[in-house]
Amino acid sequence: MEMGLDFELVEELVCGVDEVGRGPLCGAVVTAAVILDPARPILGLNDSKKLTEARRELLYEEITEKALSWFIARAEVAEIDSLNILHATMLAMQRAVEGLHITPRHAMIDGNRCPNLRIPASAVVQGDAKVPAIAAASILAKVSRDREMTAFDLIYPGYGIGAHKGYPTPVHLEALARLGPTPIHRRSFAPVRAAYEARFDLDADFATV
Repeated sequence: MEMGLDFELVEELVCGVDEVGRGPLCGAVVTAAVILDPARPILGLNDSKKLTEARRELLYEEITEKALSWFIARAEVAEIDSLNILHATMLAMQRAVEGLHITPRHAMIDGNRCPNLRIPASAVVQGDAKVPAIAAASILAKVSRDREMTAFDLIYPGYGIGAHKGYPTPVHLEALARLGPTPIHRRSFAPVRAAYEARFDLDADFATV
C-alpha cells in the first residue's frame, strides 16, 4: 500500500516548488510553493501524478489547511509564447515563492534548474517523489490547473479539454486540426502553429474565391 513520503524529511521553513502544465498545447503553466508545518503531518503525500483525482482533491484541502504558507502562481499563454515554456515556467515558480506570506530560508525546486530567487535554492530531480514539500506543491498546482481546464471545456467545447487537460492526445490533435486553435492555445507550440497556419491558409483561399 502506498504510504507516501517520509514526513521526517520536512525541514523548518523550507518551501517546495513544483509546476504543472509544461507539456500541454493550451492553458497556463501553473506552479505552487508550499512550506509544510513539521508539527502537522499530512499522510499520503506523493507525486501528484501517482495519486487518484479524488485523493488529490482531499490532499489539496488538507495542504491548504495545514501548511504554514502556500501560494499558487502561473504564467499565461501570452507569456509562454513570448518567453518560451522554460522561461515562463521559471517566472511562474518565482511568482509562487514570492507570493508566500512567510519568507522561506531555502527553496527546493522540482527538476534540474532553479528560478532566479532572492533566497538560496536547490534543484531536486524527481523531487515530487522525494521531498514532501515538493509533493505538496505538485498537488496544489495540478488540482488548480485541472479545475481550470475543466472550466475551459465548457467555454471551448469539442476539444475534450476536460479529459486530456490540454495535452497533445490524438483526440486533442484531431480537434485542433478540425476546429482550429482557441485563444487559450499556445501558438509557439508546433501542432498549434501548424493548425493556425492551416486555418489562415484556408481563410485566405475562401477570401479569393
